[in-house]
Amino acid sequence: MTHQTVAGRLKVYLGYAAGVGKTYQMLDDAREMKARGVQMVVGFADSHGRSDIRDPFEGLSTVPLKPILGRGGATEELDVEAILQLSPQVCVVDELAHSNPPGSPRSKRWQDVQVLLLAGIDVLTTMNVHDLASLSDQIWQLTGLRVRETVPDWIFQQADEVVIVDVTPRALIHRLERGVIYPRDKAKSESERMFQETHAGSLAGISDRQTAQALEARHAGKTEPSDTQAARILVNITADPSTAMLLRRRGE
Repeated sequence: MTHQTVAGRLKVYLGYAAGVGKTYQMLDDAREMKARGVQMVVGFADSHGRSDIRDPFEGLSTVPLKPILGRGGATEELDVEAILQLSPQVCVVDELAHSNPPGSPRSKRWQDVQVLLLAGIDVLTTMNVHDLASLSDQIWQLTGLRVRETVPDWIFQQADEVVIVDVTPRALIHRLERGVIYPRDKAKSESERMFQETHAGSLAGISDRQTAQALEARHAGKTEPSDTQAARILVNITADPSTAMLLRRRGE
């Protein structure tokens, strides 16, 4: 069988916040794979204007982005059709939680990735732990921020490999203060809430737990437990709006 006749493999580079090095690590691995003879293309990777991310692009084939015309003007997005025509072994697709603009064939980038996987193309991608849909209430309680772009938990749980990209919260805050993550004059106060040391430490712990739970879920799926062995959970729902998070956490 060739890679076109079986589902592709999904490799997720998971971080607890922007700036931990997910994209850099993913591109570095992509260059190493290409050096080993793997047919590799970059479908989308955002350097955010940072030279430390631009450098790993060297030597990698990049698929031109597709212009999308919408009410807000023209923008450029991942060209899934062009990638399918090239039929590479592996494709780099940054920012899994990204929302595509109106006029795109699919509304979310994770849906684009699903198309590539079904075509037998392996995908390397990145996301932050706060992108997980079921964690939106927990992230809001921790940081006071509502995450607008999310990824369904089942996508993450189906990943064939998860690489946790990590730095200490203090090192991450130093990067922010030096203007490495965001330009000093453009960093938003809302974004900075994610970079408070206590929040960063908590998010790092959540990242580790979610990865462990995803691995357990995959193992449980492979062992196919019987209905009599499956765990059952009773959830008490009241009129209190806060109980909605129990349904969301269990349903994702």
